[in-house]
Parts: sequence; structure tokens; C-alpha cells
Amino acid sequence: MKLDPYKHEEKYLKWKEKVKSGISKISKEDSQIILDYLTDMERGVNISQGSIKGPRSFIRLNTLRTRLVFFSKKFYSMYKIKKMTDIKEEELVGFFSDMKNGNIKRENGERYKSVATYTKIFKAFWHWHQKTNRKKGIEVPDITLDLDTKQDKPDWVYLTEEQVKELCDNATYDYRVLIMFLFDTGIRAPTELMNIKVSDFFNECKEVQIREETSKTFGRRIKLMLCSQLLKEFIKKNNLKPEDYVFTITPSITNQYLKRLAKRVLGDGQSEAGQRYSDLSMYDFRHCACCYWLPRYKSESALKYRFGWKKSDKIHYYSELLGMKDTISEEDILIDVTKTEIEKRLEKSEKEKEIMQEKMKVMEEQMNKMIELTTKLDERIRK
Repeated sequence: MKLDPYKHEEKYLKWKEKVKSGISKISKEDSQIILDYLTDMERGVNISQGSIKGPRSFIRLNTLRTRLVFFSKKFYSMYKIKKMTDIKEEELVGFFSDMKNGNIKRENGERYKSVATYTKIFKAFWHWHQKTNRKKGIEVPDITLDLDTKQDKPDWVYLTEEQVKELCDNATYDYRVLIMFLFDTGIRAPTELMNIKVSDFFNECKEVQIREETSKTFGRRIKLMLCSQLLKEFIKKNNLKPEDYVFTITPSITNQYLKRLAKRVLGDGQSEAGQRYSDLSMYDFRHCACCYWLPRYKSESALKYRFGWKKSDKIHYYSELLGMKDTISEEDILIDVTKTEIEKRLEKSEKEKEIMQEKMKVMEEQMNKMIELTTKLDERIRK
């Protein structure tokens, strides 16, 4: 069984039961089209071309339902549109432009973050709308072609190895183990983290198996280089059995503790990745782990395997090359700069060797002739 830390499945199913007779505070037309769309996404039907096939996760379904209801309410309040599929292209482009520029704000007056996420969701919805209508023989134009889906990367908290150790020195025992495990593995928290069982550790806690069914991408077995002894002691101290979960945490409480700890130990300054230390969360340790392991792995594919990534661009996304340093040595320079000279010397040596071999061959032939003449002369003398 896979643990669901944020209860995404429970939330979605409760909402679905609640809206059986329709989604409140939006038009009947929009309610029906949203429910039809979500039903298809649950089953993995009418997925747009180029998108990953298959049913959408409960995390995704919850995101889709909240965003689509948001669009329905906003389009009605701004353009008096009762059916959001009736929106015009210029209205749509203007809407997302206003979101990005801050002209459309949240209820608390703050600007929307990650507007590109909203844009991508609407594009996916519209492509579904096109596909379902095409099956009915109706061609719907793509009004999302000019929408900007470029995403600004959010700030995060960057920690050096020394800062991580400093946090551990000032953390309670349980949190010290958690921090070092997060930093060592770069595991996705809380989803993969909370699904780790004692039986997932091997070789005296020097390796951990992140199971296929608990991973966002793929299962993997990785080496623990920094926290194996701590984990071994932690499991023994808590008398954990093979089927017990190791990290039985409440994500929100854990993140609150990390924020307080970071502020107390590192202050409230801004880290190199733009976010304040006081905003530290479990997610940030995945970034920091990438920065730590990137210069230590010789193979990019091996690094991707450790973190459960399929694409290489994730390496730069998570590390931003922070903490990197120039590792070239004089030996490396010698190899590059003197390569041509060495090749010339080798070539010259080969030629000299060939000449020497030729001389030896001539001398050998001369010796053979001398031996032959000496033998004939000896035979004449004896006669």
C-alpha cells in the first residue's frame, strides 16, 4: 500500500460525491463540462496528442478541478461568459497576460505565482475540448496557440554541506536523522520519503530501495554514503520491525520545525537560490542534495538514476550549478596542451624504430652471407 501524506485521493473522492448534482457557484454549462473533463482524465480518455497517456493521479485531478472552477468564475465575472468554452482568443490571451503582469490578483491582493501552470492547464483542457468535438464532426480552432507557457523557476533555499551539518548539530535526534537522510538521498518528500519501510534497507543500511509503486517516475536502489550509521542506530533505538515505516511524520509540522530551526541557526537572510533560510522545507533538501552530488558523480546517467529523473534538464533545474567549482588540474592541462607534442614524439619514435629494424635486417642478411662464405671456405680447406 502506498501512503498518501496529503490525502489527495480522499479529498478528490469527497469533492466528487459533493458535486454529484453539480458544482456550486458556477453555471450549469461549466459544471457539466468540468465534470465531463475530469471523468475523462480519471480514465485516461481523450488525452491530447503529445501528452502522457493514462489516468491522471489524484494530485493532478485535485489541481485540475480547482483551476477549472477558478477559470469559470473569473471568465464570468470579467466577460459575463456562462460557458467558458465560449471565450474568445483575444480575451483569453489578455486574461493570462493580466495574471502575469499582476493586473489580476489573488483575493488577498497578492500576485499570482507560477502563471505558466494555470496556462498549461487551460491549454490541456482546450485540447481535450477540441478532441471531443472532433469526434462529433465539429472542428474547434485552437485559441491557445499564442499563450505563453514559459515558467519562471521559483526560489528555493540553498544550503552548503557545512550549513546542513550545522542544522543537524542543533536539531533534535529524530530530525537530525531525517535531515541527513533527505540530504544524502535527495528523495522526494513527503511522497517517497514517508513510504520507506525498514525492509527497504539493505547491506546494514548502506543501501535503500525506493519502490516502483511509491515513486513518481521509477523505482531505484541507491547507496547511502552519509547517513547509514545514523539510520541503523535510529531503527534499533525505535525497535522498528521490517514492515514498519521509518519516517512517520506530519509534513506540515515537519516543515514548520525546519523553518524555525533554520531561522534560529542560520538567521533570516536570503540564500543563494533566492529564498530565505526561514522558509526551509523538506523539498529544498532535494535541491541541496543535487548540488552536493553533481560534482561527485562521474556519470550524468548515474546521477539521474539516484534522483529518479528521466531527463537531463532536471539536473540544472534542481542545482542551478550552485556550489560548483572549477576542478581542472595541472595534469589535465598537461594532457590537453602537450597532446600534439607527445603525438609528434611518438610518431618520431616510431620512425626511428622502423629505421633501426631495417638496419638490423640488413646486418642480419650480411651476417648470414658471411656465415655461408665461411662455411664454404672451411669445406675447401678440409679437402
